[in-house]
Parts: sequence; C-alpha cells; structure tokens
Amino acid sequence: MSLTFTGDSFSRELSIEQLEERKKADIEREKKRKERGSKEFSTEIILSTEIIFLTKERMIPPSLSNLDPILNDEGFYGIKLGIEDNLTTGRFLGHDYKVKFIQVALDEDLKSEFLKLVEKGYKYFILDLNTDEILELSKIDNTQEILFFNVRSMENKLRNNECKSNILHIAPSHNMLADGLTQYLVKKNWKKWFLVTGPDKNDKLFSDALKKSAKKFKIKIKEERVWNFTSDLRRTAQKEVPKFTKGVKYDVLVVSDLKGEFGEYLLFRTWDPKIVVGTQGLVPTSWHRTHEQWGATQMQNRFRRNSGRWMTPVDYSAWVAVRSIGEAVTRIKSNEVEKIRNFLLSKEFGIGAYKGLKVSYRKWNGQLRQPILIASARSMVSVSPQEGFLHPTSELDTLGYDEPESSCKFQ
Repeated sequence: MSLTFTGDSFSRELSIEQLEERKKADIEREKKRKERGSKEFSTEIILSTEIIFLTKERMIPPSLSNLDPILNDEGFYGIKLGIEDNLTTGRFLGHDYKVKFIQVALDEDLKSEFLKLVEKGYKYFILDLNTDEILELSKIDNTQEILFFNVRSMENKLRNNECKSNILHIAPSHNMLADGLTQYLVKKNWKKWFLVTGPDKNDKLFSDALKKSAKKFKIKIKEERVWNFTSDLRRTAQKEVPKFTKGVKYDVLVVSDLKGEFGEYLLFRTWDPKIVVGTQGLVPTSWHRTHEQWGATQMQNRFRRNSGRWMTPVDYSAWVAVRSIGEAVTRIKSNEVEKIRNFLLSKEFGIGAYKGLKVSYRKWNGQLRQPILIASARSMVSVSPQEGFLHPTSELDTLGYDEPESSCKFQ
C-alpha cells in the first residue's frame, strides 16, 4: 500500500489534551504492531491498482459560525480506511493498491494538472470537485479510457442530460436527498410546507429538487420565499425571522441553504412554533456522525482514531469509491477499466456500506443507490426509503431519478 498526500496541514477539532491522549494510544498500538509483526502479502503481487484522489484548493468563504472546523483533508482518511479494507483480502490474492492525493493550487490550472496525470498512465480518479470542474475533465479527449468517481457534486444534471458513461456518482443527488427527506415528512403527515430558498445557485438547485419531490409525493407548498437579507443575523435574527415567517399556515419550514449562511438562525425564531428541515434542522445526508446502526459505530471509531475528527459525507463517499474498486478487482481478478466499469454497473456488484442494505450502481446513470440518513445535529432520526414506499425492483430506487424518469442516455 502506498499513500501520498500533497497539501496543507490537516485541520483538527480535538483539544490539546485529547490529541496528547491519542498520540499515547498511537504509540501503544505501534508497539503492539511491531510485536506481532507486519502483515505481509501471502503471495507475490500480481495486480497493482493505482488511484488518484484529485481535489482543488478553495477560497474559504466567511462563516456565520466558528463552531465547525474548516477541513482541508476531506476524503483522505476515508480513502485510507478503504485501502486497509481492500488489503484485508488483497494480501491473500496478490492485489495491491496505491493512492496519490493531488490538491491543485488556486493558481494552477486543473485541466493541465489532470493531463499530466493522464500522461503518466493513471486510469482511476476519485474527484472531489464541483460540477463544472468535473464536466471540464470529462470532455477532454481520450478520457473514455478513464473511470471517474464523483464524491462531492450533487447536481442532478450530472446524472441526467450531462451524464457521462465513465463517471460514477457516489455522492447522492439533490433529488435523492430531497426524496429521502420528503418520504419521512409524508410518514409524519407533515404535508404543508413553507419553503425558504437562499440566494446562491446551489440553494436554488436543491430547492428545485425539493419542489419536484413535493409534487412526486403530493405535498402542498403553502408559501415560497427567497431569503435575501444582508444584515448580520447574529445581531438581527431575533427581529427579522419572526417577521419573515409571520402570516403563513404550515406544518414545517423547509430551508435550502447549502452554505449555512442563514438556515441555523431560523431555528427557534419562527413566528409560530414550527420544525425546521432541509439543509438545517432535520437534514437528509449520506453520512452523519450520530449514525451507529449496522456496524457504523465501528467505522466511526476507526475513522476517529485515524483522523481525530468526525467522518463527513465526502470521507464516506471516498471510502465507498475505493471499496468499489477493490471489490470489483477481487471479483473479476482484473483492473482493466472497461471490465471494472461493466462489473460495477452489473447486477452482480454490491457492497455492505454500514447502512443496512448493500449499495450498488444504477446502470442508467451511474448513481450509487443507497439509503439516505435523516438526522438532527445530535441524533439519528430515521433512514429512507421509508417503510411503505415500494418499487418493483429496489426500494432504493424510490429515491432520486428512476430509470423511466432519467434523461441519461449513456447505457
């Protein structure tokens, strides 16, 4: 196994005392590992698969809250755990995995840096990039011989009219998240919505997904408003939010604020005592730190020991991407891109992913079908698909675009 990282030092959320305790525990574990000896390959290496984790340095936007750490190592420890899991079987089969972590700097050209990696023969790319960046890379000549795994972008168009046959999407789409949340609200009979959308482009995209989901599950949106206040909510929320939410009869306030610019300030400040759901309050997500069922506690603990922080959805998606490659290589005993892709999109593929059901890929658009977690800040509330939402082939396909709805034509 080879792990290489290029980038800044990693952010942490542990106290100095906790970090010191973790260092002592690491030293003790290292002693025990030396005593029992390292795990060697039981046979010669016959297949070595090289993976690139590609990300881009970002300008850090101002934040209304200082509670959450700014992470610059998302994905790293998820991949690290995925490699360890792949080698559990790989050591006995002669299958090795090497990963290189590449962070393109702000002043560097993403396309140029990508082409340098292609020239070196890399075929597997895990992309921690936004939608436009993913599309830019996918449109370069000869990339059909490369397999991409999208672990961040949730835009629906990547799974529909802009889909590519060599891009598999681990991150759930906006529509999958919206459907997961809506199913739970339907089960609770909270069917009258007040929808609040932020000014950002991505806020509108998720809001559109929520409206599509509302129509799909016969939800009535009583009111729609755009949040366009520019004042500092830390000082004005107690005054602005009650006025903003006054005069509407609804069951739940549904908010689309992906950057977290105002959504947290809606909680407990609405004119009427109402629940807040969406991007704040009760949220749909692919992974959450409070998730403990189906062996997730083991994954959470392993991740914390390695990283000193909580696992994020990007970390989880990166782990799934590496495990997908490892499972395919193990099953078909090949790391040829076309064979791996065909197997991943086949009915034979499926891996356990700490969510109670095996996850697999939709053959019509490359999206990973997976349960959606419904969680509050400190509690797991539910998991979608909800009981009673049926489908002829897989209940997971009640989340997001089903095959008849998809405009993707790559299959």
